[in-house]
Amino acid sequence: MSSDDEASEEVSRTLDEAFQLHMTTWNVATAEPPEDVTSLLHLDVQPPTDLFVIGLQEVNATPVRFISDMLMEDSWSHVFMNTLAPRGFVKVTSMRMQGLLLLVFAKQIHLPYIRNIQTTYTRTGIFGYWGNKGGVTVRFSFYGHMVCFLNCHLAAHMNYALQRVDEIEYILETQEFDIADTPHVRDHKLVFWFGDLNFRIADHGLHFLRSSINKERLHLLWDKDQLTMMKKKEPFLQEFEEGPLNFKPTYKFVRNSETYDTSGKKRKPAWTDRILWRIKPKILTSEDDDEKASTSTDDELDEYPLLVTQDKYTSDMSYGVSDHKPVIATFNLELRKCFDTPLVHVAPLGVWSADQDVLLNYTIQEDFMSSTWDWIGLYKVGFKSAFDYETFVWVREKELPEINEVIQLSVDKDEVPLLCGHYVLGYYSTNMQSIVGLSADFQVNVSKRAVMEGLVPENINGLNE
Repeated sequence: MSSDDEASEEVSRTLDEAFQLHMTTWNVATAEPPEDVTSLLHLDVQPPTDLFVIGLQEVNATPVRFISDMLMEDSWSHVFMNTLAPRGFVKVTSMRMQGLLLLVFAKQIHLPYIRNIQTTYTRTGIFGYWGNKGGVTVRFSFYGHMVCFLNCHLAAHMNYALQRVDEIEYILETQEFDIADTPHVRDHKLVFWFGDLNFRIADHGLHFLRSSINKERLHLLWDKDQLTMMKKKEPFLQEFEEGPLNFKPTYKFVRNSETYDTSGKKRKPAWTDRILWRIKPKILTSEDDDEKASTSTDDELDEYPLLVTQDKYTSDMSYGVSDHKPVIATFNLELRKCFDTPLVHVAPLGVWSADQDVLLNYTIQEDFMSSTWDWIGLYKVGFKSAFDYETFVWVREKELPEINEVIQLSVDKDEVPLLCGHYVLGYYSTNMQSIVGLSADFQVNVSKRAVMEGLVPENINGLNE
């Protein structure tokens, strides 16, 4: 490579940006969530997290409880939303299949660049008709890069390793998305596969297992980990990467303790709970057919490269509500943005208060599948999800807008909050199932009506003058 080429490559690399991803998988064994999940989420790390992805298994799914959760958010979703929303994270989407739950949160600033969100699920329990086992999946475009998250709960017990491999292969092959260039899981540039995969440690007796764990000689157990063994036999598993298992096996514990199973069954400890990832292999030429595909994107062939580095892979032994311990992985995603302009520009006009009707405008900045079913929500800063709005207005109903056309809408004063607060406007695309435009923060002033009703002191905003 010439010095000019090297300089050009160095300049291009400066265009890459790094984003921090925090992932958690936890079989919660039908337990209610602990009051405090802050240490689980590593909220005070530097650099700060951009995306949280949380996969749970065995969330309480009794018929009555499951129906109530369908009507309202489940208790686990509530605790994560209540913890993350005050820190500026918004729930992007979620997917639930009985006891399997997948949650995705993003910093508010990233919302307009998370697009084409789709979810799906696959049942594998009881002949494929029962959802206690299987996989739930969320896929979306992150600054133009296609990413996919697959949370699984596979078949249990020592002797079912082959069935577990068959189940994940079936899930990967059959899940489909209505996206032309990524119709299946493995079509995505980046896939994370995680959950209670239920692979056990083969051959070793209980005494040797516990002795190796107590003496922190975990490496003695790696060769007999069933997933590690299966990866040597199955080419599709070899495409997935995993960090070293330098944490204690996360199953099975006496609840509210760090003691492995003491019941009559005396389950052997195992690394059942795992987080793996896969970067789409480069396309092989006919001469390369017999060679293993590269698991990293070739920068010279890809105008928008993506580099994944795992920073941490560990468990948190302090949580005891379940017989599993949660597993945590953090990643650095270095990527070149395919775009950095929101699809829609939206902004408030003039002073906002409930004393009069207020105005906003929006502009479609790039062609996309907009719809007359799209809407613009008024969100209080610290909102939890796209549907956590104070009020909303439909976009113009008569005709779809032209590119760069400025459209003005009115919001009835009776829909405007009475009290002072900081808010943002968000344009929600029904086709993309995401917020594709956000305004800057702005203030809604306290209204005279709020003073008259005694909701605030009379001297707020000089309203007593």
